[in-house]
Amino acid sequence: MRTDLYQGHDYYLLDDLLTDEHKLIRETAREWVKKEVSPIIEDAAEKCVFPRHLLPGLGEIGAFGPYIPEAYGGPGLDQISYGLIMQELERCDSGLRSTASVQSSLVMYPIWKFGSEEQKQKFLPKLATGEMMGCFGLTEPDHGSNPGGMTTNFKEDGDDVILNGAKMWISNAPFAQVAVVWAKNEEGRIKGIIVERGMEGFSTPTMHGKWSLRASDTGELIFDNVRVPKTNILPGRDGLGAPLSCLDSARYGIAWGAIGAALDCYDTALRYSQERIQFDRPIGQFQLQQKKLAEMITEITKAQLLTHRLGQLRDEGRATSPQISMAKRNNVDMALTVARDARQMLGGMGITGEYPIMRHMMNLESVVTYEGTHDIHLLITGLDVTGLNAFV
Repeated sequence: MRTDLYQGHDYYLLDDLLTDEHKLIRETAREWVKKEVSPIIEDAAEKCVFPRHLLPGLGEIGAFGPYIPEAYGGPGLDQISYGLIMQELERCDSGLRSTASVQSSLVMYPIWKFGSEEQKQKFLPKLATGEMMGCFGLTEPDHGSNPGGMTTNFKEDGDDVILNGAKMWISNAPFAQVAVVWAKNEEGRIKGIIVERGMEGFSTPTMHGKWSLRASDTGELIFDNVRVPKTNILPGRDGLGAPLSCLDSARYGIAWGAIGAALDCYDTALRYSQERIQFDRPIGQFQLQQKKLAEMITEITKAQLLTHRLGQLRDEGRATSPQISMAKRNNVDMALTVARDARQMLGGMGITGEYPIMRHMMNLESVVTYEGTHDIHLLITGLDVTGLNAFV
């Protein structure tokens, strides 16, 4: 069982920009991760199981809906606090952060922003504690980067709607009690619907064979004439912009989380370079190893600066979707590069479960694709700076 020795790296003294509350929130999350998750995460990933006993603990540290107001059971924290928690979770494992960010940004966020008061009171307090878990149904087997092409649909039937279709690659699906599902009505308008476990015709088969996010549960959502009360439709907003605004929140959390994965790889490689002796000296004394470490901390620092500013803009309500896309794309790409360089520094030991680097590498191969692929985010930035749409 690996001892988690991580202490943090802050090359540009960004902690000076954090409040005492921010630091306390980060430290609380870090200590919980070290005590409860780090000792078991390699075993969970090897066995390809999500340790569900961690869910109440995630609720206790405020990882579920950190920015949800206290009136609905949330901690009422700011966006930088949310980011710091996501960073600490993904510093341990991307799947752990995925579980929390789906619950926060893709389930609680749309209910909070677009739900009725009755829906908020019914679902948000239980989602905040982890007593109830949720998932988000947007991606379909034939529609990933083009969510507007979805075929999942519903038709009105008295006080209910009848929902048909399928969603794929859904984090938390196998154990979620509720699913926020995006589907088209008879006019082709996209709306959000809260589907509850136990509704006849609703099933959530687990997806198997993953080599990435192995310590996270992924499944499908199948709707076979599922009868859902109209009171479960989110009334506040419809159209494709509604689920995309949820993805903005989730992508923002990913931008912070990816820094956590990079920091863990850098920390591991730095420590190894000081302890591993070759040619009668530590490998960290060799120029090419120092080059790798210097480039790692440089890129991590740049990502930290980018993301901290983005957090300020989010708190001010000024962050744009393209700005969030830039941070998600940059930071995940950075984390992948750091992980690959760190793996090389560890040689053969880098592919073993004794160190976390290969697990981070495999996880990040999913993170670079989900919630907007690397290339799609590139085109979002391209559209923003040129005004010319490459998607048509």
